[in-house]
Amino acid sequence: MRAIGLRQLPVGGIAFVKKYLLTGLLVWVPLGITLWVINLIIGTLDLTLSLLPEHWHPDELFGMHIPGLGVILTVVVVLTTGLLVRNVFGQRLLTYWDRMLRRIPFVNAIYNSVKQVSDTLLSESGNAFRKVLLVRYPHPDAWSLAFLTSTPAEVTRKLGSDEYVGVFVPTTPSPVNGFYFYVKKSETIELDISVDSAFKAIVSMGVVVTPEAAARFNQTK
Repeated sequence: MRAIGLRQLPVGGIAFVKKYLLTGLLVWVPLGITLWVINLIIGTLDLTLSLLPEHWHPDELFGMHIPGLGVILTVVVVLTTGLLVRNVFGQRLLTYWDRMLRRIPFVNAIYNSVKQVSDTLLSESGNAFRKVLLVRYPHPDAWSLAFLTSTPAEVTRKLGSDEYVGVFVPTTPSPVNGFYFYVKKSETIELDISVDSAFKAIVSMGVVVTPEAAARFNQTK
């Protein structure tokens, strides 16, 4: 007997298969990618167990591999580091470590760049990505989502006005890349949405509706 291909199925049968195939994909694709990312993160963090003496390894103590223990060790190390640098001795040690890295050729360039970004994004007093804006990009008749960032004092001085603001325009669907430039504040539109909602819209290429937009849509019904 010849195998029946999709072309030999009636139109209704093809639509039926396509409908439920897509439904199944919508269930398994997000779940599969989520599990893959979690497994990748746990596997990477489990490598921190190699810092322990060999006789302290969980594989040696329990006679079996227990995934996820590296996550606990990483959290403990990071938490302990945070507690140490909060006191006077920790501040001095951190300052010494910072100065040493800044004196090493090539390493200092990488360290300075990464530290500036991490200080901006993770610092409690930082002002990165506090507001979501609309800016005219890539041409005057188009609008793009952008995030308000800080503007260096030197830039303000050179431009001769404090009306300019720094904005970061992320690319879709990877918001870790993008463009950073300065525009007049009067030529931007501030949006009443959260940064997380804007990121979701960018990553999903506008497919995911923000909670704010959904609420306004429900009110107009």
